[in-house]
Amino acid sequence: MFKHRVLFLSFFLICLMALAACGPKPGGSTAPAATQAPAANAPATEAPAATEAPAATTAATAAPAANNSNGSASLVIWADNLRSPVLKALSADFEKQYGLRIDVTEKPFEKIRDDFKVAAPTGQGPDIIIGAHDWLGELVENGLLAPVDLGDKADQFLPGAVQAFTYDGKLYGMPYATENVAFVYNPKLVTTVPKTWDDVMKESKDIVDSGKAPQGYIIQANDPYHFFPIQTSYGGYVFGLTKEGYDPTNVGIDSAGTISAATWLDNMYKAGLLKPGSNLNGDLMQAAFTSGKAAMMITGPWALPALRDSGIPYSVTVLPGATQGAQPFVGVQGFMINSFSKNQLLAQTFLQEFVATNDTMQAIFEADPRPSAFLEVRSAITDTDIAAFAKAGENGLPMPAIPEMSAVWTSWGNAMQLVSQQSEDPKKAFTDAAKQIRDAIAKK
Repeated sequence: MFKHRVLFLSFFLICLMALAACGPKPGGSTAPAATQAPAANAPATEAPAATEAPAATTAATAAPAANNSNGSASLVIWADNLRSPVLKALSADFEKQYGLRIDVTEKPFEKIRDDFKVAAPTGQGPDIIIGAHDWLGELVENGLLAPVDLGDKADQFLPGAVQAFTYDGKLYGMPYATENVAFVYNPKLVTTVPKTWDDVMKESKDIVDSGKAPQGYIIQANDPYHFFPIQTSYGGYVFGLTKEGYDPTNVGIDSAGTISAATWLDNMYKAGLLKPGSNLNGDLMQAAFTSGKAAMMITGPWALPALRDSGIPYSVTVLPGATQGAQPFVGVQGFMINSFSKNQLLAQTFLQEFVATNDTMQAIFEADPRPSAFLEVRSAITDTDIAAFAKAGENGLPMPAIPEMSAVWTSWGNAMQLVSQQSEDPKKAFTDAAKQIRDAIAKK
């Protein structure tokens, strides 16, 4: 098998080097403009207006192949500080086995997408980037990503993660991890684990009345991402979901379920169980919990290091429901291939033959423990907290990757803020927000 892989990879390398030698020089292209950041605490999904996609990648439009010191072709990968050390270690093994160099450039996660948008069309971008599936709407619409083929490894990935990286019927990424929020509570303060949001209200009142803590449940202000599971548990939604994907013409910010969730939130403020007008962000919410001043919150696996370091008792469980089970947003991270890259075949081979293995996926998981999208690694998770987050996300919904999602965050968050300030009725706040969102989508 090893010999076959070497021969297979060598064949692609020879072909790619021949193309690099014979093909004409790439032409220039105008990069899409940098996008505006989304509302505070919201996932990065802002997208510019779509530009005309470039023609299918050919030797005439592809970026020049990167070369190592020996002059042989190599792959360039952009990754953040968590994945970069792992990939560099794996790359050394890859070069030792196959004689091909993998150059890993470390960048802050939040800069990868914007830098890629500028560099890729000019031929200066990497062959592979590591990013989030909700970047697809912007990157695919601007013709910056090439389809990815999982080959005979397709059934080894979580189906929902593969679906998240599917856009207009084509797969644009090899997923490696999923992430979503769950319900976290202090078992020394919470007498009965809430099953519904009405239970959360009752438990919060008992905790405050008994003097166990200043607050029971605590929530980030102006933060739709963490509000979404409450919204869906009452039947609310952001965009209607069809077999083809999210439908931007069906906005659910003013749906009956969303208004019911907003009313629950309003009642928490009216009862004094949440503090009106609070500008509580993620760090302050986490600090209140780890100091014992709050007993329940919604958060993700990124909070585990602080929770563990604090020594505070905590437990992770599924999110409470209401008229139905809560459905948090599920984010998926993965490897994406530059459509302007001259090394697309080599990149595909690298992903299929080297990344899509138990050893590689396990190493990535250990570097940044999030539920793996690779089934063999996911099923072997022994960390009870990570397993609990994975359980909480089983009923989740992929974060919409459509460009229209950029029109949602600000108005949605402002509606929450108006409710938290007790300055507007929840129905009016969310109805007005939905109108603003529809108007913004219509202008795109």
